[in-house]
Amino acid sequence: MATGEETEHPKGKTTQRAVLGGALAAAGVCIFKVFWDHWHLNRIMNGNLKLFNGSKMHLSTIRALAKAKSPLLRGWPSPGVKDGLKRSLIAMASKEDSGSADEMEKMRLELLTPPVAKEIQHEIEEQGDVRQDPFYYFRDDDRKNPMVLDYLKAENEYTKSVLADTEELQKRLYKEIRGRIQEADVSAPLVLGGYMYYTRTEEGEQYAVHCRKKCAPGDTMVSIEENPAPEEILLDENKESRGFEFYMVGGFDVSPNGERVAFGLDTTGNEKFTLYVRDLKTGKNILTEPIPDTDGSFAWSTDNATIFYTKKDHLDRPYQVWKHKIGTKPSEDEMVYHEKDDAFYLGIGLSRSEKYIYIHAGSAITSDVRFIKADRPEDAFKEILPRQSDVEYSVDDRGDQFIITRRDVKKFNSEILVAPVENPEAYQVLIPHDDKVKIENIEVSAEYMAVFQRSGGLQQSIVYSLGKQEAINPKSFDRKAGKAIEFDEPTYELHDGAQGDFDSPWLRYVYTSFTTPTTIVDYHMTRGEKKVRKVAPVLGGFDSSLYKSERVHATAPDGVQVPISLVYRKDLVKLDGSDPMLLDAYGSYEICNDADFRSSRLSLLDRGFIFGIAHVRGGGEMGRTWYLDGKFLKKRNTFTDFLACAEYLAENKYTSPEKLCIQGRSAGGLTMGASINESIKSSKGPHFSTAIAGVPFVDVLTTMLDETIPLTTIEFEEWGNPKDKEYYQYMKSYSPMDNIVEGKKYPNMLVTGGLHDPRVGYWEPAKLVANLRRKASNQSLILLKMDMGAGHFSKSGRFDRLVETATEFAFLLKCQGMLDTPLKPSA
Repeated sequence: MATGEETEHPKGKTTQRAVLGGALAAAGVCIFKVFWDHWHLNRIMNGNLKLFNGSKMHLSTIRALAKAKSPLLRGWPSPGVKDGLKRSLIAMASKEDSGSADEMEKMRLELLTPPVAKEIQHEIEEQGDVRQDPFYYFRDDDRKNPMVLDYLKAENEYTKSVLADTEELQKRLYKEIRGRIQEADVSAPLVLGGYMYYTRTEEGEQYAVHCRKKCAPGDTMVSIEENPAPEEILLDENKESRGFEFYMVGGFDVSPNGERVAFGLDTTGNEKFTLYVRDLKTGKNILTEPIPDTDGSFAWSTDNATIFYTKKDHLDRPYQVWKHKIGTKPSEDEMVYHEKDDAFYLGIGLSRSEKYIYIHAGSAITSDVRFIKADRPEDAFKEILPRQSDVEYSVDDRGDQFIITRRDVKKFNSEILVAPVENPEAYQVLIPHDDKVKIENIEVSAEYMAVFQRSGGLQQSIVYSLGKQEAINPKSFDRKAGKAIEFDEPTYELHDGAQGDFDSPWLRYVYTSFTTPTTIVDYHMTRGEKKVRKVAPVLGGFDSSLYKSERVHATAPDGVQVPISLVYRKDLVKLDGSDPMLLDAYGSYEICNDADFRSSRLSLLDRGFIFGIAHVRGGGEMGRTWYLDGKFLKKRNTFTDFLACAEYLAENKYTSPEKLCIQGRSAGGLTMGASINESIKSSKGPHFSTAIAGVPFVDVLTTMLDETIPLTTIEFEEWGNPKDKEYYQYMKSYSPMDNIVEGKKYPNMLVTGGLHDPRVGYWEPAKLVANLRRKASNQSLILLKMDMGAGHFSKSGRFDRLVETATEFAFLLKCQGMLDTPLKPSA
């Protein structure tokens, strides 16, 4: 062996190989990392990275933007499209003085390419008039057309890209809104048949748990916590909703003996409920098989073995009432009533006294009621009062008398009648019609009658003692002896709540206002005592004294005074025309759009927004005539009222056209669409800068000409039948889809829809957006957000719905340049 030769030579070679292998591995990792970074960046940029390969500075900027998850790189079109604009955007972002964020955002939005729907020629001819509808094919009743579904998904992706700069804000808004909710909460208990019924929600869970505890008849005012009885869980929606994207319970009716519960389930959002009956002792479903396609209304016979339910037809009309005997097969069920008039919808229910079962049949302006004794399910249903056109009535009962609330053309605000059960047509007037006071509904118990009514646009409740005698004598009934329940706020919402046992002296009502969270009150009708049973908690700080609500009036073109309810933070608004505002409206079906409290709204109010509701004609806020003056051939009053409200608010410095945002859902979406078109045509326009149209009814003429679409037939009594030339021309004059003003700038618009919506077909919002893209100028944001797993009322989970609200609020704040405006909680 030579001198100096290393004895560990073989090991040295091994070490060299290890070092070399490690170096090669490290180099491989570096190469892979470079490759991965390049691939990842190129993917984010939709293949556009090669446009910047020659510039280290630009590549460095791109990497920094990608690391920060900047929206500037999102949604780019393919290479070869707007390449110059892409380079300019990155160049501006690369400079130390990179220019204004507004400029870069404008360039980013210009880069995004909205989907363009394929146009397929389709003509609709009626009354000698031919209309072109290139997007008629959007309607697919099976929701399976791949071209349509791909288009809707592309619209959702485009909306997501446009709102990419609001994603962090959306998260903050969601956190704010959810943070105000007491997630683990319990409803006000309701005492019925020896049980205290209530629902509760659990921390982190989306749905309700239906519960009860046994109680004594005198325990009406005992709280759930004070009741030592063990809790029974009747239905845990959280457990049963597992595996469903959508889950909604429709109807939840416990049998009179308290041993069974009937409930309906909708797991698509199409509002068709499958009927289940559960034994509350065993927890098992006891129908031999579930009964599909009900409307979610059920009625138990007092034999506790017979249940009546209402079935829907292929157009979603509740049209038949069926009777099921527990233990038999649904195929053996008996149909007990079939409504053959397509304009009428059915509903069924057990009366509060549990003496009668009622079938209610109603169109938009006409109704009638049939009944049987609840303990005689084999009897045939008998009509109470004969059906008459434009006459509506509802029925309560006490002893051997019906108490009937009835409206006709002359007595448009309704009257209250009393009639013997054996001869209902021998009725007498109990409370006469008043052309200044609209009777909305009544609650009848063993000794009292509470009348919920409306005067001057505000609600009140009057309680009358009926005494202990069996029969009410209208001649000796003292109408002036009624006791009014008083409310002090300038604008609010009041309605009756769920009522307890028939012989209870307590009346439950629900009160809320812009500054008062929803409050459930039990009112002792003998003593006049009020007991607050539940106030909806608002977590995270809420000081009602910092908010002001107002009721002001705008003057419509025909001189009518249109009420507007307003709320704002006194310490945040200036009332000099610079404040942002969100104005809501509905205006159809005699529905009252009253001032209520929503904790989610604080995310706008606490950033300096004013919120308002325009009580336009077509709603019922000011009585029956208010509704009649906003329907049929007077429908345009709804839209001119809304524009008058917008003008009033700007003239009186509550806001300005640039700061005014508007919103409406369903028929309220029609109000938005028609008002926007009228505003663009008007010499006084534009009236507003931003709009949210939720599940909007905007293709009025096409929908009302097609009786294969759900709701069309019954809607003839709301809008008119366009097969009548006068109605055709009038409806065409305001239908939003038929009045888009070509080449004009529209407000920024977020339009939403639900793929499974049975009330407003998803194709209506989709067609509106496609037509706006085709006809209007491209100077505004026109966005479609289609929920692919929900119906008319958005998602079913309580937290999932908050995501939608957060998205809408973020859109408003983006359009108002308020992405960074901090929340300032009131407490």
